[in-house]
Amino acid sequence: MEDFLKSVGALYDETRVALLAFLDRHGPLCVCDLEASFGMTQSRLSRHLKILKEAGFLRAERCGRWTHYAIRSPLDRFRSEVLEEIRSLSLELPSPKKRSGECRK
Repeated sequence: MEDFLKSVGALYDETRVALLAFLDRHGPLCVCDLEASFGMTQSRLSRHLKILKEAGFLRAERCGRWTHYAIRSPLDRFRSEVLEEIRSLSLELPSPKKRSGECRK
């Protein structure tokens, strides 16, 4: 039950839903690219990403001092269906922006 509530709670925020949609559409991205795309501070963005990771939606991979985030695979049925629902929303997502190569794999 706790896992389910954590997952549902993670979705009760427009920014986190937008982050899921963005990562679903653009694939794995570095935190610095997400910062540039969403115009957020690193601390605020990291908090949202941590919540989504703990809720089982994301995986994180360290690359030096940077972390790349992606949709976890495979997803269970619940999370897969959530992503399908998010895909059907009319979300206005920011354009992807890349930082100056400082975090490339």
